[in-house]
Amino acid sequence: MTDERDGDGLEVLEGDEGAPEVGRHRDVGREMLETAIGELKRSAPVTVAPTATVARAAELMRKKKVGAVLVKKGRELVGVFTERDLVVRAMATARWASAPVKKFMSPKPETLKLADPVAYALNKMSVGRFRHVPLIDAGGALVGMISIRDIVDFIVELCPEEILNLPSQPELAIPRSTDGG
Repeated sequence: MTDERDGDGLEVLEGDEGAPEVGRHRDVGREMLETAIGELKRSAPVTVAPTATVARAAELMRKKKVGAVLVKKGRELVGVFTERDLVVRAMATARWASAPVKKFMSPKPETLKLADPVAYALNKMSVGRFRHVPLIDAGGALVGMISIRDIVDFIVELCPEEILNLPSQPELAIPRSTDGG
């Protein structure tokens, strides 16, 4: 075993390696504050009318592989119907599949604008304990939705080498030392 020393001349012992340098070259917090939500890759919003059945909304979520649908009456956003609404609210009642989504949706959802920073979306999701936020333009018209998955994908793009090259199972990681320890 070689005698390794740190910058202060002290011997580096096993376990003293410190935190890995993952993403240290990018200021993730600053990027989240300076990047507008409109710059993120997002899928097209899936919408239903308030009178659509829960079964129809659930089928759309399954087909489109989304966790929420926006509920619109004409051009006006009136609510959001999520997987959580389906499982916690709707399925707890009789004949839920044929009931309208307006009975179980989250009405008058909080929204953000495309120009708002990504950090606002993350904060709103954390404080409100939800995973989707509808997006409106400067005139108040519905233009989409941002999901927690969109934000995670954005964060991964900020430090791709360190995150994308990690093994899917941590126990398969290449050990840092070759001495078997």
